[in-house]
Amino acid sequence: MIVENTPLPGLLLVKPDVFGDERGFFQESWNLRRYTEAGLDRHFVQDNLSFSRKGILRGLHFQNPHSQGKLVYALRGEVFDVAVDVRADSPSFGEWYGVTLSEENHLQLFVPEGFAHGFCVTSETALFAYKCTDFYRPELECSIRWDDPDIGIDWPIKNPELSKKDQNGQWLRDLSRDALAVW
Repeated sequence: MIVENTPLPGLLLVKPDVFGDERGFFQESWNLRRYTEAGLDRHFVQDNLSFSRKGILRGLHFQNPHSQGKLVYALRGEVFDVAVDVRADSPSFGEWYGVTLSEENHLQLFVPEGFAHGFCVTSETALFAYKCTDFYRPELECSIRWDDPDIGIDWPIKNPELSKKDQNGQWLRDLSRDALAVW
């Protein structure tokens, strides 16, 4: 397994070992000892699955307090996954990082606490997995607009299908300091 730093502090790209032959492949999606040795020593309390079709965009979501760290990956299909630093006083506040996660490349992204997260589906359908470090609390969730010009994410789709919640997301600049995570 290889764990790479991204340009945003704490955001990690994970390249798991994949063992394959003509029958298929084997991969550990999580191993506490191995991931801890690689610097990803989190206690996960909740696993989630999301199934979506092409053109769906989910995000950008975070919750505060009780921020969630997330280890995310695509089980089927392909997504363009994005994390945005929303930690007040972080040197990379408002910056984003995006990566394609797919069933072919087996990549995982660790999105630490204090980041907003979102993804769009670029294949016909996608089954997407999340391991979370805290429980989902809808009353604490915040949605930032996917097309916030101050963030400037270069999404691979132009007219995504959004939930009502995401259609009504806020601009990052309009969030109070108390709504943001702490650096």
